[in-house]
Amino acid sequence: MNRLILSLAALAAVGSTARAADRPNVVVFLADDMGFSDAGCYGGEIATPNLDALAKNGLRFTQFYNTARCWPTRASVLTGYYAQQVRRDTVPSVRSGGQGVRPSWARLLPEMLRPVGYRSYHSGKWHVDGKPLENGFDHSYSLDDHDRHFTPRRHTEDDKPLPAVEPKAGYYSSTAIADHAVKCLKEHADKYADKPFFSFVAFTAPHFPLQAPPEDVARYRKTYLAGWESLRDDRWKRLQELKLGGAALAPIERDVGPPYSFPEALKKLGPNELNRPLPWKDLSAEQQKFQADKMAVHAAMVDRMDREIGRVLDQLKAMGALDNTLVFFLSDNGASAEIMVRGDGHDPHAECGTGATFLSIGPGWSGMCNAPFRRHKTWVHEGGISTPLIVHWPKGIAARGALRHAAGHVIDLVPTILDVSGGKRFEKWEGKDVPPPGKSLVPAFAKDAPLARDPIWWLHEGNRALRAGDWKIVAAGKDSPWELYDLSSDRSETKNLAADRPEKVRELAAIWTKQFEEYSALALRDAPPEQKTKPKK
Repeated sequence: MNRLILSLAALAAVGSTARAADRPNVVVFLADDMGFSDAGCYGGEIATPNLDALAKNGLRFTQFYNTARCWPTRASVLTGYYAQQVRRDTVPSVRSGGQGVRPSWARLLPEMLRPVGYRSYHSGKWHVDGKPLENGFDHSYSLDDHDRHFTPRRHTEDDKPLPAVEPKAGYYSSTAIADHAVKCLKEHADKYADKPFFSFVAFTAPHFPLQAPPEDVARYRKTYLAGWESLRDDRWKRLQELKLGGAALAPIERDVGPPYSFPEALKKLGPNELNRPLPWKDLSAEQQKFQADKMAVHAAMVDRMDREIGRVLDQLKAMGALDNTLVFFLSDNGASAEIMVRGDGHDPHAECGTGATFLSIGPGWSGMCNAPFRRHKTWVHEGGISTPLIVHWPKGIAARGALRHAAGHVIDLVPTILDVSGGKRFEKWEGKDVPPPGKSLVPAFAKDAPLARDPIWWLHEGNRALRAGDWKIVAAGKDSPWELYDLSSDRSETKNLAADRPEKVRELAAIWTKQFEEYSALALRDAPPEQKTKPKK
C-alpha cells in the first residue's frame, strides 16, 4: 500500500494523466571508476560545469552507495536487486559474478517501463548478461572493448557488430557514447514525441587505460605537480565548505596497494610507476612528473565526460524535455588502485594519455579521488562504495542546490523510477513474488530525512559490509575480522569500535549472515543444473 501511495503521489506531483506523454523522461548517466570527490560540486578541482549546474538546480546525495565493482553495480541499477540475488556477483555453488546469468524472472528496467509507454535507449558500457535489445532497449550502442578509448575493436549498434575503429578516425569513447545518446533523442523527438523515454548513458571514462584527447590533457598538465597529499588536503577543505563527506579526512594507508598483484606489469611500466601511495616528498623528480601526468589524464577524462554530458543536456533542452526529465548522475564504484597492462600493451616512450600507453592512476591518486574516505574500488570500505549522486528534475523536485543525507544504494534506482513513471514489476518465481530490496528515493526528493529500509548489504571478492542506520560493520577479505564504525560521527572509518562494542558487532554480523543466506538461496533456487558448480573440497 505504501508503494502505491508513493507512486500516485509522485505522478500527481508532475500533473500526470493517463497519457504516456505526461510521464517524466528518465536519463541515467553512469561514470566508470570515478571517485567520490572528483566532480567540482563534490569538492574536486576538475572542471565539471555541467554536473555542477545539475547539482545547483537539483539535489546532491551525500551517502549514496554502489556495489564496489562495475558489473554488479550495473546489474543492480537495471534490476533493482543485489547482484548476488540475480547471480551477477559471486555466490557459492552456482555460476555467478561477471559470467553469471540472471534468472528468467530478473528483468531489466526497460521491460518494466515498456507497458506504460516508454521507449528505452542504451549508449556505452553494457557489462550485463544478454544483449540490450533482447532486454527491452529499443536502440543500443554497446562499447564492449574496455581497453581502448580511441580505437575499440569490439562494439555493436543494435546488437550488431561494428568494424574496429582505425587510429585516424578521430574516435573517442565519451564522445561516441554521447553521439549515440543524442542521435536516439533526436529520433525520439522526430518520431515518438508523444512517448516518454529512458536513456541509459554509461561512459567508460575515467576507467583505465588513462587515455584522453591531448587538448583536454593540456588543461591539467601542471595541476597535480603538488602531489596527492597536498591536493587531497585541498579537496578536504572544499568538502568541509560544501558540508560533504563527514567529520574527518581518513589517513592515507601507505601499506595498501592495488587489490591484485601484477608484477610483470610493473616491470613494463618502469621505475616511475608506484604500487603504494608513498610520501610525495620521497619521490624523485621523474616519478613526480610521471605521476602528475597520469592524474592530468584522469582529470581530462572526467572533464571530457562532463562536456559530453552537456551535449546530451543541450539536446534535452532543444527538445523542450529537460524540465520533465528525471536525471541521475553517479559512478559504478570508487576510483581504482588497480595497476595492470592490457589491450595493446604499453609503450614507455609514448606520451602519457595516448592510445600507445596503458596506465592507471594507482593507489596514490585513487586515495585522493575517493577523499575523504578509505580504500578503493573492490573494497567495501567507504572509499570503494561511496558515489556522488546528483538528481535533477525541475518539474518534480522543488529544492534547488540542496543536500540529501539519507543513505541509499543503487538498488533504489529502479523503485524510484517505477514510482515516478507508474511502471510495474512483474517478477514471479513459481507463482510467488520475488521481493526486491530497494526503496524509492521519492520521499527524499521532498525532504531531507532518513528512508525506512532494511540494512544495506555488501559482498565482493570476500570484502563484506553491512550498514544499519548509522552503524556499519566492514571486513577487508573473507578471513579478516569485522570492524565497527559509527558513521554519524566517523564516516571516514578512522575509529574501529569493534573491541568496545562486541555485542553490536555480533548483532550486525548475524544480520549480514541472514541476508547472505537469503540472497544465496534466491540465486540458487531456479538455477539450471548446468549453472551449478561442485563445492570445493
